[in-house]
Amino acid sequence: MRFDSRSLRWLLPVLFILSTATQMAAQNTKQLPAGYIATLIKQAESGDAKAQFELGVMYRFGQSVSKDEVEAARWFRKAAEQKNALAQFNLGVAYTNGEGVPKNEAEAVRWYRKAAEQGNAEAQHSLGVAYVNGEGVPKNENEAYFWLTLEASALDEKVRSARDQVGEKLTPEKRLEIQERCRKWAETHPPNRN
Repeated sequence: MRFDSRSLRWLLPVLFILSTATQMAAQNTKQLPAGYIATLIKQAESGDAKAQFELGVMYRFGQSVSKDEVEAARWFRKAAEQKNALAQFNLGVAYTNGEGVPKNEAEAVRWYRKAAEQGNAEAQHSLGVAYVNGEGVPKNENEAYFWLTLEASALDEKVRSARDQVGEKLTPEKRLEIQERCRKWAETHPPNRN
């Protein structure tokens, strides 16, 4: 299966939905206890990054609160600034789509990179696609291949196929060089699935 830049673009929203599906499913299958939201807000306001991220998800999707993209981005930013990789990725998505913040591809890439460097596969994908398409960064097939290779090690065949399509444009020597770079990177960056 061949992927062009348009077909790669649809993966971003799909990966975003998958990255938050667990939290949404848990919230949709049970009634939140009385006072849960108030307690969560108090925890988030006291600096709890996980509570901040959870509030971001709730506001993003209108789960037990009114949907509010500005409020979602605010809570994602607070958690992202504390190095929460899922919040960093979600803040990148917000900047990509202009949800609660002005659309800004360069700012999206900045947040994707922070999450990607912590091993977040969705962010690695988004960063790779940004390099493929020259969105927020100059087009760079070497960097695209690097980030898509890191992501492919954690995800499925469609991702490996997308990575391989970019890799076909590189020399075999360059692919090996980048694969070695990925191996070294993986040794110093343990997976972070938060």
